[in-house]
Amino acid sequence: MMPLPSKKDLKTAMEVFAVFQWALSAFIIVITVIFVNLYLVVFTPYWPVTALILTWLAFDWKTPERGGRRLACVRNWCMWKQYCDYFPLKLLKTHDISPSHNYILACHPHGLLSHSCFGHFATDTSGFSKIFPGITPYILTLGAFFWVPLLREYVMSSGACSVSRASMDFLLTHKGTGNMLIVVVGGLAECRYSLPGSTTLVLKNRTGFVRMALQHGVPLIPAYAFGETDLYNQHIFTPGGLVNCFQKWVQRMVHIYPCAFYGRGFTENSWGLLPYARPVTTVVGKPLPLPKIENPSQETVAKYHVLYIDALRKLYDQHKAKFGISETQELVIV
Repeated sequence: MMPLPSKKDLKTAMEVFAVFQWALSAFIIVITVIFVNLYLVVFTPYWPVTALILTWLAFDWKTPERGGRRLACVRNWCMWKQYCDYFPLKLLKTHDISPSHNYILACHPHGLLSHSCFGHFATDTSGFSKIFPGITPYILTLGAFFWVPLLREYVMSSGACSVSRASMDFLLTHKGTGNMLIVVVGGLAECRYSLPGSTTLVLKNRTGFVRMALQHGVPLIPAYAFGETDLYNQHIFTPGGLVNCFQKWVQRMVHIYPCAFYGRGFTENSWGLLPYARPVTTVVGKPLPLPKIENPSQETVAKYHVLYIDALRKLYDQHKAKFGISETQELVIV
């Protein structure tokens, strides 16, 4: 007779399922929506259902740029607690943040799937509301996530909004105070540098978030997720080789660098596409006050961009030794 699984085994299985569900939910939803609607249109007389869905999509198109449609019940799913415990994810505050202002928090690094950013800011199970009382986080992501019916509802329910300029303008002017816009500045371009031990950030020419902060006069907050780049391994192809040239061509065409990454499978020592269960701690730094300048010059933006990078470096240097990073290892800004 087979022994019953222990409580520890059940919890581990729930944690693995929570991560698996999140990592593949977008793909599964997109494929399901496409094939179900194709089936309805081509093989059944129920094409009006698809027409109704598309009509609603057109009517609701701007919602991701107007604050989205968050659902507390989704953000508080017990599954997200299992998700955060899998790694585990931890959130560390270095300074109090007043709810009487709005903020733009720039999170680094992107990693491959931004697991820590999602766990802390798109759910309420990692302690964000207790650590930062009175602050409402809005994680900003690619507009493509809001193109597909059902997927857009799922993404918006987490409090996510579009990362477009119109979306940021709306959140900073129409939602009162106490709002924190979460921007993963490096974006998908940073995936190619996501290797265990890497501290390379795509930031040198990313100044849009600084310009937006200046135009609205809101503080910038640096945040660094120690351990995010350790969650996957990545195969690096020979520079100049056929596969590497293909990767660069795809990046030029769609601004996405296709990575050959891998992690663990459903069991601890197996191979697969799940992240390794390694701790990630996101350290949130001190708000950097910025003046309100409606039309900042390029020189002004560059000045505060340098100040932001200095604040980020200081945050990184102050905490890196606690997370096993050598004192001599510096941030690399590209």
